[in-house]
Parts: sequence; C-alpha cells; structure tokens
Amino acid sequence: MMLLAFLLQTIRIAIPYLLAAAGGVMSERVGVIALGLEGLMLAGAFGAALGSYYGGSAWTGLLGALVGGAVVTSIIAIATLRFKANQVVVGVAINLLVVAATRFFLRLTFDSASNSPRVAGFGGEGAGNAMLASFSNPIVWIGLIALPALGWVLYNTPFGLRVRAVGEKPEAVATLGVAVTALRLKGLFIAGSLASLGGAYLALDQHQFSDSMTAGRGFIALAAVIFGRWEPVRVAVACLLFAGAETLQIQLQGAQLVPSQFVEMIPYLLTIVALAGVVGRSVAPAALGKTE
Repeated sequence: MMLLAFLLQTIRIAIPYLLAAAGGVMSERVGVIALGLEGLMLAGAFGAALGSYYGGSAWTGLLGALVGGAVVTSIIAIATLRFKANQVVVGVAINLLVVAATRFFLRLTFDSASNSPRVAGFGGEGAGNAMLASFSNPIVWIGLIALPALGWVLYNTPFGLRVRAVGEKPEAVATLGVAVTALRLKGLFIAGSLASLGGAYLALDQHQFSDSMTAGRGFIALAAVIFGRWEPVRVAVACLLFAGAETLQIQLQGAQLVPSQFVEMIPYLLTIVALAGVVGRSVAPAALGKTE
C-alpha cells in the first residue's frame, strides 16, 4: 500500500516535469536552446490562474495558460529567430522577465505580493482520495502521453523527420525547399504550449498561483532532456527518476529522520550527479544554438 502511494505521488509530481521536458525536447530538436522552460512554465501557471479566476472554469484556465505560453514563446522566437540573439542570454533574460512580470501582474490583478485567490481546478474536490482523484485531471493524461507521443511524431512522420533534420543540418533542409525558420517557429510554439501546460498543472492542482511557484522545475526538466540524450522515452524515464527523488524528499521530511535542509537537497543533488555522469557522453543536436 505504501509502495502504491509512493508511485501515485511520484506520477503526480512528474507531470510538470514530463510536459516541460517534452517542450524542451521539441525546442532543442529544432535547434533552439530550451533555457527558458522555467519562464514558460511560470507564465503558464499565471495564465491558468488568471483564466480560471475570471472565467470561473479550469478549462478557461487551460486556455489562459496557452495564451501566456504563446506570449512568452513569441518573445523568444523574435529574439532568437528574427534578431539572432544569443540563445543562452535570451533564456536567462526570459526567466528573469517572467518572474518580474508575474509579480507585477499578481499585485496589479489580485492586490497580493504572494498568491492569487483560490481558483477552480480539475477534479479532487470533495474526493476521498486526492491522489486518485487527481487522475480525473486531463492535464495528467496529457503529461503521461506527451513524451511517447512526441517520440512517435519525431520518428514516424514527415514533420518529425524535418524537425530532426533542421536540428542537425539546417542548410541541407533548406536546399530541399523547406523553410527552416518557419519550421523552427512551429517547433517553438509546440514547445511553449507543452511547457505552459506544465505550469497550468501546478496552478490548477494547487487551486492558486503563488509567486515563483515553479521553484526550479523548468531547470530540472532541462536536466532531464540532457540526461535522456534528447530521446523522448529516455527523457520520460529521467523525469520519473527526478520525481521519485522529490517524492522521497517529501516522505523523509514527514518522517523527520534527517534534517530538513539536507532532505530538500535530494532532487538537486540527484540532478547534478546524473548530469555529471552523462553530460560528457551526450551528443546534442549539431545545430543547437546556431540560428545564423
């Protein structure tokens, strides 16, 4: 029974990682560094809270999350594809910009510096088992199928073939008459939508938006992309591994067997250890970060 509870909690925690990592795989496969995942998730979370609050429905919250993600994705696309800005700088700037923007609009919209009022979410209301009830949330199922579906698209469709090609040899793709920039733009918006859904899950599951509520999940998702070597199925396994570490952290905090400061370090230490053992042997898409 304890094992089942552990697995269910791991799956719940993994959903934002799975969605953000799916976005990261798509972004980096088209050659754009996915350093802005944290900002995309935070924008999605705020958009979800805003849409759910004013629309009175989790579905309008979902729409708000996609709009928030599209706005941030547009900024990334203009900076990287139109003006050829350094993608690392753009990613860092986007993360800082979204943190500041959500704080500003949180104060402006809800007159609060910390969190929004309670908003409508999917399922879990009045249920006897909140963990099982969370599976009535459609975002959970989207998260579970996101990476396997992305893997199928990448390796079984003409669009996926072009995506992989543009991330490796864009000049060769251009000689075949394919618009490289347009393809990268499509990939970016798919990535932004997936990452913003990861943020929407956090806001709607907690029934509110809290300042900086993503808490580094976007960076852990990016670590999962690298750890999984840009292969969707491997990335999904990495996300579950990191989610399992976070679940273990929560269980140990509840047991109070280890000082909380050390327990809170577990997911981040695991991320560092995983990357230290893998990053040297991982081969990124050849055109990653090169949009000239």
